[in-house]
Amino acid sequence: MTDPQPGSFDPVEVTERLQMSPLHRFLGFRAVQIDTEVAILEMPIGPDAFGGTGNLHGGALATLIDVTSAMAASRANPFDFETHSLVTADLHVRYLGRPGGGDAVRAEARVVRAGRQLIVVETRVLDVEDRIIATGDFSSMLVPRRSPLRPDTASTDPSGPEV
Repeated sequence: MTDPQPGSFDPVEVTERLQMSPLHRFLGFRAVQIDTEVAILEMPIGPDAFGGTGNLHGGALATLIDVTSAMAASRANPFDFETHSLVTADLHVRYLGRPGGGDAVRAEARVVRAGRQLIVVETRVLDVEDRIIATGDFSSMLVPRRSPLRPDTASTDPSGPEV
Protein backbone atom coordinates (compact mmCIF):
# COMPACT_ATOMS: atom_id res chain seq x y z
CA MET A 1 0.00 0.00 0.00
CA THR A 2 1.25 3.50 -0.80
CA ASP A 3 1.37 6.31 1.72
CA PRO A 4 -1.93 8.16 2.09
CA GLN A 5 -1.86 11.39 0.10
CA PRO A 6 -2.65 14.89 1.40
CA GLY A 7 -5.84 16.37 -0.01
CA SER A 8 -7.21 12.97 -0.98
CA PHE A 9 -10.95 12.49 -1.55
CA ASP A 10 -10.73 8.75 -0.82
CA PRO A 11 -12.25 8.01 2.64
CA VAL A 12 -9.83 5.11 3.20
CA GLU A 13 -6.79 7.31 2.51
CA VAL A 14 -8.22 10.16 4.59
CA THR A 15 -8.84 7.78 7.51
CA GLU A 16 -5.25 6.52 7.23
CA ARG A 17 -3.99 10.13 7.39
CA LEU A 18 -6.23 10.84 10.37
CA GLN A 19 -4.78 7.83 12.18
CA MET A 20 -1.29 9.37 11.87
CA SER A 21 -2.25 11.88 14.58
CA PRO A 22 -2.25 10.37 18.09
CA LEU A 23 -5.28 12.47 19.12
CA HIS A 24 -7.35 11.55 16.06
CA ARG A 25 -6.40 7.89 16.49
CA PHE A 26 -7.30 8.02 20.21
CA LEU A 27 -10.75 9.44 19.41
CA GLY A 28 -11.25 6.91 16.58
CA PHE A 29 -11.99 9.38 13.79
CA ARG A 30 -13.01 7.77 10.49
CA ALA A 31 -13.72 9.47 7.17
CA VAL A 32 -17.09 8.63 5.62
CA GLN A 33 -17.25 11.05 2.67
CA ILE A 34 -14.88 13.72 1.41
CA ASP A 35 -15.62 15.81 -1.68
CA THR A 36 -15.76 19.45 -2.74
CA GLU A 37 -19.26 19.86 -1.24
CA VAL A 38 -19.05 18.12 2.15
CA ALA A 39 -16.68 16.41 4.55
CA ILE A 40 -18.18 13.76 6.82
CA LEU A 41 -16.24 12.15 9.67
CA GLU A 42 -17.44 9.73 12.35
CA MET A 43 -16.35 9.34 15.95
CA PRO A 44 -17.24 6.29 18.04
CA ILE A 45 -19.30 6.83 21.15
CA GLY A 46 -17.05 5.17 23.68
CA PRO A 47 -15.05 5.61 26.86
CA ASP A 48 -12.16 7.41 25.13
CA ALA A 49 -14.53 10.28 24.24
CA PHE A 50 -16.38 10.41 27.60
CA GLY A 51 -16.07 13.04 30.29
CA GLY A 52 -16.37 12.49 34.02
CA THR A 53 -20.17 12.14 33.84
CA GLY A 54 -20.03 9.23 31.42
CA ASN A 55 -21.30 11.32 28.51
CA LEU A 56 -19.54 12.58 25.38
CA HIS A 57 -16.99 15.18 26.38
CA GLY A 58 -17.47 18.62 24.83
CA GLY A 59 -13.78 18.72 23.95
CA ALA A 60 -14.09 15.51 21.94
CA LEU A 61 -17.04 16.98 20.03
CA ALA A 62 -15.16 20.27 19.50
CA THR A 63 -12.16 18.35 18.15
CA LEU A 64 -14.43 16.39 15.78
CA ILE A 65 -15.92 19.68 14.54
CA ASP A 66 -12.48 21.28 14.16
CA VAL A 67 -11.00 18.37 12.19
CA THR A 68 -14.05 17.85 9.96
CA SER A 69 -14.24 21.58 9.24
CA ALA A 70 -10.54 21.64 8.35
CA MET A 71 -11.07 18.71 5.97
CA ALA A 72 -13.84 20.61 4.18
CA ALA A 73 -11.79 23.82 4.08
CA SER A 74 -8.70 22.11 2.67
CA ARG A 75 -10.72 20.58 -0.18
CA ALA A 76 -12.49 23.87 -1.02
CA ASN A 77 -9.32 25.91 -1.48
CA PRO A 78 -6.57 23.76 -3.02
CA PHE A 79 -3.10 24.80 -1.95
CA ASP A 80 0.43 23.46 -1.94
CA PHE A 81 0.73 21.26 1.18
CA GLU A 82 4.52 21.53 1.01
CA THR A 83 4.65 25.32 1.36
CA HIS A 84 1.39 26.26 3.11
CA SER A 85 -0.91 25.06 5.84
CA LEU A 86 -4.43 25.72 7.07
CA VAL A 87 -4.70 26.76 10.70
CA THR A 88 -7.85 27.26 12.73
CA ALA A 89 -8.51 30.98 13.18
CA ASP A 90 -11.82 30.71 15.04
CA LEU A 91 -14.12 27.97 16.32
CA HIS A 92 -17.49 28.42 18.03
CA VAL A 93 -19.34 25.32 19.23
CA ARG A 94 -22.96 25.07 20.37
CA TYR A 95 -23.82 21.95 22.37
CA LEU A 96 -27.49 21.17 21.74
CA GLY A 97 -28.05 17.71 23.19
CA ARG A 98 -26.68 14.24 23.56
CA PRO A 99 -26.87 11.29 21.22
CA GLY A 100 -30.02 9.23 21.53
CA GLY A 101 -28.21 5.97 20.93
CA GLY A 102 -26.04 4.20 18.43
CA ASP A 103 -22.33 3.61 18.52
CA ALA A 104 -21.06 6.74 16.72
CA VAL A 105 -21.76 10.38 15.93
CA ARG A 106 -20.94 12.02 12.63
CA ALA A 107 -19.89 15.54 11.72
CA GLU A 108 -20.95 17.05 8.39
CA ALA A 109 -19.00 20.13 7.31
CA ARG A 110 -19.84 22.46 4.43
CA VAL A 111 -17.90 25.49 3.26
CA VAL A 112 -19.83 28.76 3.48
CA ARG A 113 -17.16 30.91 1.82
CA ALA A 114 -13.67 30.21 0.54
CA GLY A 115 -11.51 33.27 0.00
CA ARG A 116 -7.82 33.47 -0.86
CA GLN A 117 -6.75 33.27 2.78
CA LEU A 118 -9.86 32.83 4.97
CA ILE A 119 -12.25 29.88 4.68
CA VAL A 120 -15.51 29.77 6.66
CA VAL A 121 -17.23 26.43 7.37
CA GLU A 122 -20.44 25.36 9.13
CA THR A 123 -20.54 21.93 10.74
CA ARG A 124 -23.30 19.85 12.31
CA VAL A 125 -22.78 16.83 14.56
CA LEU A 126 -25.60 14.28 14.33
CA ASP A 127 -26.44 11.02 16.05
CA VAL A 128 -27.53 7.85 14.23
CA GLU A 129 -31.13 9.10 14.22
CA ASP A 130 -30.07 12.37 12.51
CA ARG A 131 -30.69 14.50 15.60
CA ILE A 132 -28.38 17.50 15.82
CA ILE A 133 -26.31 17.29 18.99
CA ALA A 134 -23.87 20.13 18.26
CA THR A 135 -23.07 22.75 15.66
CA GLY A 136 -19.88 24.61 14.90
CA ASP A 137 -18.86 27.78 13.10
CA PHE A 138 -15.26 27.51 11.94
CA SER A 139 -12.81 29.67 10.07
CA SER A 140 -9.30 28.82 8.96
CA MET A 141 -6.46 30.78 7.47
CA LEU A 142 -3.99 29.75 4.81
CA VAL A 143 -0.49 30.51 6.12
CA PRO A 144 3.07 29.65 5.11
CA ARG A 145 4.13 26.29 6.57
CA ARG A 146 5.95 26.65 9.88
CA SER A 147 8.52 24.49 11.57
CA PRO A 148 7.29 22.23 14.41
CA LEU A 149 7.07 23.66 17.93
CA ARG A 150 9.50 20.98 19.06
CA PRO A 151 12.22 20.63 16.43
CA ASP A 152 13.40 17.36 17.99
CA THR A 153 10.12 15.65 17.08
CA ALA A 154 8.98 14.76 13.60
CA SER A 155 5.49 15.78 12.57
CA THR A 156 3.11 12.84 12.31
CA ASP A 157 1.56 14.39 9.21
CA PRO A 158 4.03 16.84 7.65
CA SER A 159 2.00 17.51 4.52
CA GLY A 160 -1.52 17.71 5.93
CA PRO A 161 -3.44 20.68 7.28
CA GLU A 162 -2.55 21.77 10.81
CA VAL A 163 -5.71 20.86 12.69
